[in-house]
Amino acid sequence: MKIGYPCLNHSLECKGNRTFRLHSYSEDKIKQTIKNNLDCLFCILKFNLNNDILFFRISSDIIPFASHPICTFPWQNYFSNHLKEIGRFIINNDIRISMHPDQFIVINSLREDVIKRSLTEIIYHNEILDLMGLDSTAKIQIHVGGVYGDKSNSIKRFIDNYKSLDSSIKNRLVIENDDKSYCIDDCIGIFQRINIPVLFDYFHHSLYNNHESLHKIFESCRKTWKEKDGFLMVDYSSQNPMKPRGSHADKLDHSNFIDFIKLSKSYDFDIMLEIKNKEQSAMEAIKLLNSDKRLFTKS
Repeated sequence: MKIGYPCLNHSLECKGNRTFRLHSYSEDKIKQTIKNNLDCLFCILKFNLNNDILFFRISSDIIPFASHPICTFPWQNYFSNHLKEIGRFIINNDIRISMHPDQFIVINSLREDVIKRSLTEIIYHNEILDLMGLDSTAKIQIHVGGVYGDKSNSIKRFIDNYKSLDSSIKNRLVIENDDKSYCIDDCIGIFQRINIPVLFDYFHHSLYNNHESLHKIFESCRKTWKEKDGFLMVDYSSQNPMKPRGSHADKLDHSNFIDFIKLSKSYDFDIMLEIKNKEQSAMEAIKLLNSDKRLFTKS
């Protein structure tokens, strides 16, 4: 069991550049921004390793406008050695990696232009992981998408568009249950038709479900992950008590987390903490799991 957090680290001075605007695009600006983002990613990974945080979600913004027509700069070749160096560090230290494209990635959309943009964005994410030399345990997680008034046909569109993808991309893609439209049972049904692994989002399940037990969920989801996929990935968060329903917590709710760990004690999986204070919650979770034999650390 590895513990992780997504995209940003609040303890480090380095910050990935997330304010790049289309109107300010230039080749010099894109070079500078990508180098900064990759250097910052390397710093985060080193920080994580020193703190036994061995799971990390790389930001989709690491290469700004990578899937946009304006980006004609050959970043793949220019930063090839930089990406390989980061990849070697990840592999040598047994760090688990994932990526999660934004919610506008909808491959079951009714609009062909949206599908095309979504597929282009997924290809970019796959390219990043390939250029790092990572194997198929590094995953790209996506949502099934919209319902559009007809869930059966929306699922069929997802399946049809998934089948059109290159096998190298299929080897990385996983789907997760969401908080409004597709619960775990829906995702398992899709797996049964196309063998795509199912990532379990615990917080989403608490908001939208078919009253499935955690035992049933873990048993079902675990079986969707083959050896080439690595351990089951689980997203964990809890409700922010001061914000509207569905808002992620600002900090780790120790009681809720311990209850979740106890209920899942029969299963091994990697946990991505989708909590606002990022690495602080990850370090707290590792301390809380200190006596859990499933926890994997380097120290």
